[in-house]
Amino acid sequence: MTEYRISPVTKACLLLALLMLGMPVWAELSITRGSATTVANSASDAIPEWTYTLKPGESFAEVAKDLLAKSYSSGRLLQYNTIQNPATLGEGDRIRIPLSWLKRQPEPARATSVSGSVQLISGVDGRKKSLTKDTLIRVGDEVHSGTGAATITLADGSEVRLSPDSRLRFNRLTQYGKSGMVDTRLRLNRGEVHTRVKPVIEGGARFEIETPSAIAAVRGTAFSLQTGPQGTSLQVTEGVVDFGAPNQNQRIPAGYSATVTSNGRSKLSIRKMPAAPVINPLKPVLTQLPAEMTWQKSPATNYRLDIFETDSGLWVESRKISGNSFAINRLDNGAYKILLAALDQNGMAGMPGILPVEVNLQARTASLLTPENGGSVNDDMPEFRWTLNGENEVARVEIAEDETFGNLIATSEWAPETTALPSRPLSPGQYYWRVVTEAGGNSVAASQPRKLIVNGTLPPVRIISINYIDSQVRVFWQKVDTASSYRMQLAEEPGFNNIIKEATLPDTTAALRLIPGRRYFVRLKALSDGPLQSRWGPGRELYLE
Repeated sequence: MTEYRISPVTKACLLLALLMLGMPVWAELSITRGSATTVANSASDAIPEWTYTLKPGESFAEVAKDLLAKSYSSGRLLQYNTIQNPATLGEGDRIRIPLSWLKRQPEPARATSVSGSVQLISGVDGRKKSLTKDTLIRVGDEVHSGTGAATITLADGSEVRLSPDSRLRFNRLTQYGKSGMVDTRLRLNRGEVHTRVKPVIEGGARFEIETPSAIAAVRGTAFSLQTGPQGTSLQVTEGVVDFGAPNQNQRIPAGYSATVTSNGRSKLSIRKMPAAPVINPLKPVLTQLPAEMTWQKSPATNYRLDIFETDSGLWVESRKISGNSFAINRLDNGAYKILLAALDQNGMAGMPGILPVEVNLQARTASLLTPENGGSVNDDMPEFRWTLNGENEVARVEIAEDETFGNLIATSEWAPETTALPSRPLSPGQYYWRVVTEAGGNSVAASQPRKLIVNGTLPPVRIISINYIDSQVRVFWQKVDTASSYRMQLAEEPGFNNIIKEATLPDTTAALRLIPGRRYFVRLKALSDGPLQSRWGPGRELYLE
């Protein structure tokens, strides 16, 4: 192809003509995005470039400082763009920057959702720790999903979803300054990933996933990749992927799958993916579960179904199913995307049909059955019964000493059942109980409380110490948790047949004035507001010299 050079004088004339026609010189490019081009400086020298468009309030010096590596100055960039006076530049003007001049720095990825057991293996010291939401993943780190799954977001917003029993290593996570371009290189040693990659800038941004048998170089697409001892398989649902054994890549478009075997020949086979199933309409907002999802019959007999949270990308469920229906169940309130794909004869998933749904369940108050309000029981582990009035609800019993339920004495486990036992034995006394129901993870309803009396005997009160001070004696005794007060008796003989003093006391200590030289005996018992029996504790002798 013949290359033509335009002299500065000709450029000026063309610019003047465009201005006379009222056409802005930057009309063909977005103001807020750069683009990569290859500009020939000579007949044999082609330099990959990135073109930046000045935004409102930006200056040439600021852009140069933000984007250029330390070894390149703003003056050199002016010279490269043949700009005499940077003060003449303003909003919408474009600056050409060679890609090799841009800043490069490591930019960690971030775990945006994690479910189940997932480990992060440090690339620095090999230490293992649990991967949790918002954990940063740096160059050299490896993520190992055992029984769990994780969604990982890269610096440019691209997403990588790691399925269970997979190992993914982050070999390069480079960002080109504030240009928005990244160079990402991952290695999938085992398992499966689902990715959605932002469009890359030719000659600049890069996204590659390497496996033991193949390489997938991405241009901006959505695709899935699986690797194992037999080889590597790819399914492209959007865009294109350059895929194959090293140095043997072929471009795979959307709607096609490809496989590279690990038998030493690295043979690449390309197949058209099964069409997306036609999913029948379903209410966009589900107010009760289960809800039946159906689709039109097709030649396929088996399907793969995946459920993702729309906002977080959390991988909620993945399963293989047969037939042409599925019961949507056990989802918390929120927005979801359900992906359904037919499986071919090799078990590879085809193009997915997508069903967006929103779950909005409301908990309803349970109807209490037994024990009756104000009833009494002789068992310290009484059984509670109720009926549920909503759909897809879980419930638990809550037991407290007062009607505000500010301090729970015992509960039961959350479960979809209608009977439960308390989490621990209940001491004799008076309690309040209720049933709390939950639906959709964030909708809660509580029943009216009921009074319950657990029959029993209050333990005897034991005196723990006696202090003598002058003519006064102070008595201390053990506290009984279920007691509301204590009854004290004072006698002159150990059989307490002749009581000389008796009093009800709210605390666990009392002071007595005694006649010196005489012997006394004291004993206590606990009292309760409820119908609990009590008995006297052992007496203690008192003697004041």
